[in-house]
Amino acid sequence: MFLLGEEEAPSTLALPEWLQNLLPDEVLGRLEHPWVFAGAIVIASLVIAKLADWLTTGILLRAVRRTSSSLDDEVIAKLHGPIIKTVILAGLWIASSVLPLEAATLVWIHRLIATLILVVWAAGSLRILDLVLRLMSGQGARFHAVEPRTLPLFSNLGKLVLLAFAAYLLIEVWDLNPTGWLASAGVAGIALGFAAKDTLANLFAGVFIIADGPYQVGDYVNLESGYRGRVQQIGLRSTRILTRDDVEITVPNSVIGNGAIVNESSGAPRYRVRLKVGVSYGTDIDRVREVLNDVSRKMDATMNDPAPRVRFRSFGGSSLDFELLTWIREPERRGRILDALHCEVYKRFSDEGIEIAYPQQDLHVRTVPESWKPAE
Repeated sequence: MFLLGEEEAPSTLALPEWLQNLLPDEVLGRLEHPWVFAGAIVIASLVIAKLADWLTTGILLRAVRRTSSSLDDEVIAKLHGPIIKTVILAGLWIASSVLPLEAATLVWIHRLIATLILVVWAAGSLRILDLVLRLMSGQGARFHAVEPRTLPLFSNLGKLVLLAFAAYLLIEVWDLNPTGWLASAGVAGIALGFAAKDTLANLFAGVFIIADGPYQVGDYVNLESGYRGRVQQIGLRSTRILTRDDVEITVPNSVIGNGAIVNESSGAPRYRVRLKVGVSYGTDIDRVREVLNDVSRKMDATMNDPAPRVRFRSFGGSSLDFELLTWIREPERRGRILDALHCEVYKRFSDEGIEIAYPQQDLHVRTVPESWKPAE
């Protein structure tokens, strides 16, 4: 399609018979000059480009606006620029063909114009790809595979395919031998693989994270590396997490992929917190249960469904150890809610006369040495 032969360029201009019968003799005499005819072709291409502009923006765009989907509107808007540029470049192609140029020069010009057309449509295709995938990701009910968490994967794979196809066409346009390029690319790929092994590890881990979906944007996660926060962005190389200190941390995907991930936002939309408290021996344990349950039920930040639970965990060395289990809606607020629970439990225990135990030891003396007895 793009292969250009070494054909000889015409030294004189031979107009088609239908064009000679259509044009006046005065105009026909001027058009018999190649440069004048080439200029006329360029002007005609500009007029056709203007007509194409009017056709796409005036007729097609108005027609598709009647549809319920906005996809066709935006696709036509993206096609507007490439169509006009292609018409103008096609006019330059035809205009250069009627000039008395040497064959080698004409072939070089045609290849250059074909390259420009290829660049125009490659850039336009990339923009249309981003547009289509973005709109598909926003319609999860219709397109189950393309969703916000898998959008980067499909976007990057689509761009790689388009760029590879454009590179193939470019080789065809310039009639290059791909064997040497492929061999060089293979050697360069091996060297690049050793040099960028960490980057490739992050890349593959990012693909697996996007495909497997252990977390999504907006989830609150705990990583084995110690990082904890809300996921802001999932990329092919790294994941960005916003901590409780409002500090954004960029974690390489290879670090996340090789460790355990605790997603506190997945499953049921709630998170359970635990409050441990020890009371003195001899305390009424039933009253302790009632007070802890009552504290949890009266707090707005905790949930009553599921109901809070109180567990008598163990007989400690200095205390009876209890644990309050209650549910909250937002895992990132557990520090604040635990602070409020501790304060309220301390106040209620003080009002109820329940003693919070502290470590203590009793010393029992069975016999007293003679040397310790006071002198009479």
